[in-house]
Amino acid sequence: MAAAAISTISMIDSNMEVDKLTYEIFSILENKFLFGYDNDPKLSSACVDNLNFSTPKKNVPAGKIRILSIDGGGSTNGILAAKSLTHLETTLRRITGKKNTHIADFFDVVAGSGTGGILATLLFTRGKDGVPLFTAEEALKFLIENNRKISRSSSNGVLQRVFRPPVKVFGKVFGDLTLKETVKAVLIPCYDLTTRSPFLFSRADALEMDGCDFKLSDVCGATIADRTVEVKSVDGRRKITAVGGGVTMNNPTAAAITHVLNNKQEFPFANSVEDLLVISLGNGESDSGTGNMTSSPAAFVKIAGDGAADMVDQAVSMAFGEFRNNNYVRVQGNEIIGKKQHMIKDEKMRKSIVIAEEMLKQKNVESILFQGKKLVEKTNLDKLEIFAGELIKEEEMRKNSILSPVVLKQSPSSPRTSSATTLSTISSC
Repeated sequence: MAAAAISTISMIDSNMEVDKLTYEIFSILENKFLFGYDNDPKLSSACVDNLNFSTPKKNVPAGKIRILSIDGGGSTNGILAAKSLTHLETTLRRITGKKNTHIADFFDVVAGSGTGGILATLLFTRGKDGVPLFTAEEALKFLIENNRKISRSSSNGVLQRVFRPPVKVFGKVFGDLTLKETVKAVLIPCYDLTTRSPFLFSRADALEMDGCDFKLSDVCGATIADRTVEVKSVDGRRKITAVGGGVTMNNPTAAAITHVLNNKQEFPFANSVEDLLVISLGNGESDSGTGNMTSSPAAFVKIAGDGAADMVDQAVSMAFGEFRNNNYVRVQGNEIIGKKQHMIKDEKMRKSIVIAEEMLKQKNVESILFQGKKLVEKTNLDKLEIFAGELIKEEEMRKNSILSPVVLKQSPSSPRTSSATTLSTISSC
């Protein structure tokens, strides 16, 4: 009996010590991160003796939120962005030495419009084994092989029209998977004719609010639609009449940045552009040509989309100010290469691949607000290489941080990802 009593007392003392340790650790975190205290509170000696992990390095910043933004189809039908992502993923694998690296491993947020939305969904949807469904190379192959099914050109080759939602194409890939099954924060726009306003399909909203979770096959169909499609939420509480994201948000970079800076539950330490690391991928400028700009309403739509995308680029570039050289990169073709108007569909796709490869070799273009653009010495490929280095640097820095800069809510039905950016089930906005 005496031995049992001693054992019980010992267990109580041990539990009290653990509780004391837990209380002191959370007190430090609360002081340091919630209230910004600069003093360095110390653990008691008893707690230090029981501490089984090494103390994190002092004064290590929380880190930058890594944002990937992908434009709508452009003159290359999404191939330029897909090629850019393939090169980026290959570079990340080469530098890290990890052959199973996915694009989603190195980003916290993805926004994609039109064909860019398809790429985002392919690359950031969770598969049965917990890893993303597609690599960048596989996503590129998907666009090439399914281009005929996804879209058809009008007779003048100017406007890409989706005559009916390619439900079978996307349904075969995603099945009944919904926004909740994406591995990181996902934003995909369309325009809702019911409310006459832009609509963002959002992972955070899907997990937090009724009527906001949609099948991924429907999301893809909505963001590329040139004719109205009706889309219902999984619970049937919301119905939207959608046309493609390119109509209202061909370049979704600003939407992604706004989402991060205003979402303190998932991105608690992101306060300004200094805390962001952003890459925006274009898909080649419109091939409408100035001589044909008044030839049809379709030409105006394309030109308007390009103009809006450029304005977003210029505004974002200026918003980053002194940080834009390191924290913001835009990859875009700086001129039209070749003509596609009189080719059959397969020839156009092959031409798009060649054009995209040539565009990646072009000198990179930086925007100057209301003053046009300027060429820099580095090519688009060079910029992708440099950005890969920044992504890896950020990943390494997070290993020494006391807290991750990202806290994503997890779907109850989904397995936990091993990503360093997923910490708990704190609610998202």
